[in-house]
Amino acid sequence: MRTGSEPVTARSPLRMRFWLSLWGVVWAIAGTVAFALAGRTGWAVACGVLWLVITVDLALVLRHIRQGPHYQPGPDVPPYEPDHGDPR
Repeated sequence: MRTGSEPVTARSPLRMRFWLSLWGVVWAIAGTVAFALAGRTGWAVACGVLWLVITVDLALVLRHIRQGPHYQPGPDVPPYEPDHGDPR
């Protein structure tokens, strides 16, 4: 019997972050190309920087997904007592 506040069926949002990052990469590439062709250099650079940030996030998400599941205590393990700022 768990006494913690987390749900028993909690799931990691990594797959959702993966798909949202892919969606962001597609739009960042499209924005970079479109603004570059339109002669809007500043906006093209901004989209390029965003593309770089999204790609780094995508790489980190893929790394975490490939690491696989980590140890999670079962339902018979009570949650840790939270730190109440003991001034020892």
